[in-house]
Amino acid sequence: MEPLEPLSLSPGRFFRLACGFYLLLALAGGLWIGLREGPIPVGLFIDARTWPADLALGIGGGGLLLLLWAGARRTSRLARELEERLAAVVGPLAGAEVFALALISGLTEELFFRGAILRAWGSLPATLLFALLHTGPGRVYRTWTLFAVLAGAGFSALVLWRGNLLPAIAAHALVNAVNLRLLVKRFRDRLPPSMSDDPGASPDGP
Repeated sequence: MEPLEPLSLSPGRFFRLACGFYLLLALAGGLWIGLREGPIPVGLFIDARTWPADLALGIGGGGLLLLLWAGARRTSRLARELEERLAAVVGPLAGAEVFALALISGLTEELFFRGAILRAWGSLPATLLFALLHTGPGRVYRTWTLFAVLAGAGFSALVLWRGNLLPAIAAHALVNAVNLRLLVKRFRDRLPPSMSDDPGASPDGP
């Protein structure tokens, strides 16, 4: 396979763009809920009586999704090609940015799709719109969209079952943290030798 060429994004640029997008998504979700239901209750995010079980269920659900994707990676050429394309975009992330972005994306996407859309329109629209966010041009990206349908359905089921967003946020953030870290590793392993020798090219570098 040819060395992976990074996209022309300066260090930290993807992280800043992603944070800006998720800030807008959080504001949209918060305004939607506020206009429909009034002030957002803490209970939407966490139940003080059941949070240990909710957190454990979320971690377990995230683990099942990671196993599902690992199976797709081993058996599907399209899944491996998708990872190559995504790695070229997110690969320059630094280590701390990976975990910050995983947490931010898990929190804001669940607020918008399961906190706002699911409560307003139901689980099917929330799942389908979530899948549309995870798509791109060409056949390769259909694998991502299909996985997002399965993940979105699982997140919706957790929220409907437990009555709060914590298990879905935990599952979502875990999936994103592990997969983003794997994409960063793939990016580093596939850099051209000239860039691999440059400390500034490392996603964990300054």
